[in-house]
Amino acid sequence: MSVIVVVLPKLEDAKKIRKILIAHGFSRVTACQTGSAVLQETAENERGLVISGYKLPDMYYRELAECLPPHFELLLMGSAAAVSGAESGILSITTPVKVFDLVNTVEMVMSQIERRAKKEKKLQKKRSWREENYIRNAKALLMERNHLTEAEAHRYIQKCSMDNGTNMVETAQMILTLMYDEI
Repeated sequence: MSVIVVVLPKLEDAKKIRKILIAHGFSRVTACQTGSAVLQETAENERGLVISGYKLPDMYYRELAECLPPHFELLLMGSAAAVSGAESGILSITTPVKVFDLVNTVEMVMSQIERRAKKEKKLQKKRSWREENYIRNAKALLMERNHLTEAEAHRYIQKCSMDNGTNMVETAQMILTLMYDEI
């Protein structure tokens, strides 16, 4: 599950933002004052969003962004002048912040994070022995018939599956069916 960490130089401001987000349905929201506290919090969670001020007592937002784990996004919150000077690729929101804008931005980022996590989890799903066997047999057939290396045969199956919008197992089954029908 995703976490939201609000880090601002004034802890009271971070707690106000936390309170707003909790009131709008976000359950796992923490508030802190330093970048090191954020890094501690993010190390204990899989993914999430860090809402940060421009300058924290122990680091700038750029340093914090570089230190965040890969499944964390940073939302910079600051004055129009500070936000306009932000690096490209950093999502930002200007202060004074409107509750509607804050909540919508956080919802958008959190949904992207969750969607990305689902996609990665789906990719990590292991293939069964049977599915692996289809791919192995299709590669062997391609290697024998078309004089390809194993890497080339694997790449061919990958490319065909992407071109056809199918997964590798389905593509391997199609290759096996087509090649055995020729015999």
